[in-house]
Amino acid sequence: MTIPTSLSSKRRAAAHAGERRGRGWRRTWPAALGVIVAAGTAYGLSDARDVAPVVIASGVVYLAAAAIGRRAAAWIAFAVAFLLITLDKFAGLDAVPWLFALAIALLLTGLIIRRTRPWWAFPLQAAAMLAFGAVAYAAVQLSPVVGGLLVATALLGHAAWDVYHHRAHRVVDRSFAEFCAVLDVLVAALVVVIALQP
Repeated sequence: MTIPTSLSSKRRAAAHAGERRGRGWRRTWPAALGVIVAAGTAYGLSDARDVAPVVIASGVVYLAAAAIGRRAAAWIAFAVAFLLITLDKFAGLDAVPWLFALAIALLLTGLIIRRTRPWWAFPLQAAAMLAFGAVAYAAVQLSPVVGGLLVATALLGHAAWDVYHHRAHRVVDRSFAEFCAVLDVLVAALVVVIALQP
């Protein structure tokens, strides 16, 4: 039995439309996930300095990918950091020392296995981790306004880091860099609003 031409062309058109929707979702899911995680970060936030662990985590995830030599390691490190920050937010666990401990473990791992190419990628991510960690630590010692604005500045700086790595396609997957850039920019904007509230 032959399928009428009009029916088969309709099916082909429907299949192509489905493929286009699928391609659209594959292109937009990192940004959508960034929006969702930013909304979760915003939930119940009253002190802009409370976002400092996110700044530390942003360094940890890139360090993980560089230390292990696998782009996908950033997603695994993000999952661990997300769990620690969630426990900080809802269970009273102080995520900062745990994130720093994770960073130290990753530094040691990177020094031992030395898988990263090019050779300077790991030292560069280690230096970035040190810089973002120092800024986050300093921010929590300052007043809510100054500390909050410092956190926002660090997040915007990391968003620029994400954009660079996305364009260069280095260290992490492009999907991760896109996700992280959206998250950083949205959370930075939120932090500025909270920090400047009277």
